[in-house]
This record gives sequence, C-alpha cells and structure tokens, in this order.
Amino acid sequence: MTRTGTITSRRGFLKNSFVGGLAAAGGLRFSGLATAAEDVPGKSPSRVALTAGNDRADNVFQGLKVFEREIARAIGDRRVVIKPNNVAIAIQLSATHADCLEGILEFLKAIGKSGQAVIAESAANGPTLEGFANYGYPRLAAKYGVKVVDLDQEPCEVVHVFDERDFRPHPVRMSRLLLDRNSFVLSAAKLKTHDLVVTTLSLKNIVLGAPVKDLDTGKRGKARVESNKRTVHGGGFRGINYNLFALAQHLHPHLAVIDGYDGMEGHGPTRGTPVEHRVCVVGTDWLAADRVAVELMGIDFAKVGYLNYCADAGLGEGDLKKIEIVGEPIARHVKSYKLANNIEQQLMWMKPPGES
Repeated sequence: MTRTGTITSRRGFLKNSFVGGLAAAGGLRFSGLATAAEDVPGKSPSRVALTAGNDRADNVFQGLKVFEREIARAIGDRRVVIKPNNVAIAIQLSATHADCLEGILEFLKAIGKSGQAVIAESAANGPTLEGFANYGYPRLAAKYGVKVVDLDQEPCEVVHVFDERDFRPHPVRMSRLLLDRNSFVLSAAKLKTHDLVVTTLSLKNIVLGAPVKDLDTGKRGKARVESNKRTVHGGGFRGINYNLFALAQHLHPHLAVIDGYDGMEGHGPTRGTPVEHRVCVVGTDWLAADRVAVELMGIDFAKVGYLNYCADAGLGEGDLKKIEIVGEPIARHVKSYKLANNIEQQLMWMKPPGES
C-alpha cells in the first residue's frame, strides 16, 4: 500500500472534518491561538540543528545557538514554558535529563530570557513534583531562578477528542498554560520508541503532557490515578494517531529540543533499553525537527502515522530533502533503533477501518 493511497487522498478530510466539526459542537476552544504554520518562527526554509558530543548540556546549548535571534524575537515578552518529558517519575532513561534542561536554561540566560521561564509538566504516572525531585529539577530551578509548575494543580480548559471505538467526541481537561497564546512552549523531548505510535518526540511530548490528571491517595497510601491522558489515546492505534494530528493544529511546540544523548529503543516510552547516541536535535519547525529525529533513529518515516498526517496537512516540513541541516550531517549519526514488539499492530493506522 502506498503512502499516497493511505494518507494524501484524505488530506481534506483530515484537515477539516474532525476539527471543524468539534469546534462547531463547542469541543475545541482554541479560537485565540495561531495555527502551527503561522506560529513557527523561521519556518521558510525549515532549518534543523544537529549537534553531537560528549557533553549533553553543551549539545543542547550549541543547537539552540543556531536560532538565537529567531528564538529571542519569537519569545518577546511571553512566558517561556519548558515542558520536559516525564512519562514516568522514577525511570531516568524515560525522562528528560536535568543536564538537557541546564543547556536550555543556560541558553535562555544568555539571551536574557531565563527570568521568563518555568519548568512545567503533568507526569503520566505519579506526582509531578516527586518526579521533578527524583530527576534533580529543583536544584536547577534554584540555580537559574525559575519556577517549577505542576500542571495538574493549574487551571485547565476542556477540549474534545476522538475515540475510534464509538466515533464520538469525549471531553478532556487540558492545561491552560500550554494553550495560552502568551506562552512560548519549548518541548524538551527525548529520542524514544513507543508502543502505540512508533516513536515519541517533540510534538507528542506537548500533546500528551497537556491533559491533566487527578491523584487520589486511598487509605493504604497508594495513589490512584484518574488521567485525562488515557482519553487522548483515542481507544486504539488509529485514535491516538488522529488525536495527535488534530490537536497539533493548535497545541504544538514553538521550539523543539530533542535530546538523544542516550535514547530509548524497544518497548518505549518507559520499558525500553538505552541507545548511546550522543546527539541533539533543535528546530523552530517542530515537524522538521521530529522528521530529522526519526531519520536519526533509522525509522521509516512512512510508519509514523501522526507525523505523516501533520506533514500532509502542512503543519510543518516533513520532506527531509527540504530541510536544511545545520551542524552535523545526519548520515554520520544514524542508528537503527529496535522498535516495540507490537509494531505490526501499531501499523493498523495505515489500513482502512475494518481491516485487521
């Protein structure tokens, strides 16, 4: 089956039907937000910085330096929301390393913007601030004078997402901080494979970090998690890929930092094994950055459903031939990441509904 046959012929449907229909129904409350194409600084032509070396923080810092003027201009007087990827609160390989955040904060300090920054997250499986403590974020926050924010304790907005099991919209509480057009959203992501969508990079870090959760500690002291993140997963492989695409049109990074100093392969996002890679990808076009990251992982881009949807809808540059790489050549740093064992099931998004 060709990629054109599975995706491009449905471009108009993908771009208009779901989002337009739910907006009309009062589902998506994004009227104050710019679209991805309008909101990405320096998009044309798309440039992505690729750095490599034995110092994680410096890899990040040097990648950001490539876009110094564009980033400073795009931030302006907006709040900088640094969103780490803390899908787990006690598995360092699955989470954004403090050294990556240090590279980001050192760069923001250099351009006079660190005073506008916060580190904000809604961890997937436990108390967010406990994860921050486990990973050493409070020390960094104190060093650079920035706040740490638990998005589960902050105001939220209700949006609606698709579920493939009943083809109906479902309400989800999303972080108002990430939706606010006065927030400059920086995705501090990692190179990781994924057991539902092949790979998780800068976009997914934002879209699945935005839904909030409730923690209820019972009599035995064990936290019970009621999470809106499950709803965004859409009931299956097709649902999660579509929801990531639909939400990306209004909820996306303004700046992608993808740390590949040590990546994760296999059964990501939490149960995979390390890949010593020593690279970092930075881009002001988040889709171009994710596209380069996919290539570095030796993954066939045609297998990543949500990124293909986004590319076909023009939310960024998905054509590697049209992306200018600044710094290291991609070919020198490609590693073949082992995919999750259920990869054939994950590729169900490529088949028409009804086919197994």
